[in-house]
Amino acid sequence: MSEEEAEKMLLELKEKAELMVDLAYSSLIHDNKEIAEEVYELEEYVDRVNDELQKLAIEDTKKGELEVNEALAIIQLGISSEMIADAAREIADVQLREIKLHPVLKESLMESNEILLKTKIAPNSVLKDKKIGEIRLASETGMWIIAIKRGNKWIYDPSKNVVLKENDILFAKGDKEGKDHLIALAEGKERKI
Repeated sequence: MSEEEAEKMLLELKEKAELMVDLAYSSLIHDNKEIAEEVYELEEYVDRVNDELQKLAIEDTKKGELEVNEALAIIQLGISSEMIADAAREIADVQLREIKLHPVLKESLMESNEILLKTKIAPNSVLKDKKIGEIRLASETGMWIIAIKRGNKWIYDPSKNVVLKENDILFAKGDKEGKDHLIALAEGKERKI
């Protein structure tokens, strides 16, 4: 495993763990089992990537291509991301087991001005077949796309050149005020960005 491959795998683990925490809290705030289920799916993926990372680090150490201390650092960073992913899954588990949140906890979560939402691009959406950069979604709605699920593929932190497609599932984060506008745009109910 090259240094570049290790960095890529660690970055992927970190990004997915961060997204999972956002999704897990949002599943509680919005009482949304579907978002909680996404956390479970991602957690299994994080486990697989971390297992592969550890195997590669050990194999490279055996071959003499990686120092023991470097391998230990890579393994520890992977484990740390996996622990964050596991914690996010535990948060999502509260939603999936239908445990009622204490009113004080729910209120503190709701106090946040920043929310995360999930919406799907409809066939008649003005967003369909547009680059993220050309629609200026963040500046127009106060929401920015942090992930896209396209079929079974995930696109994390999509660049301004990513083209939105019909049936893309968008995960967006931002101010509460932009939520309804973004959903209406994605669902084709509003044509003006």
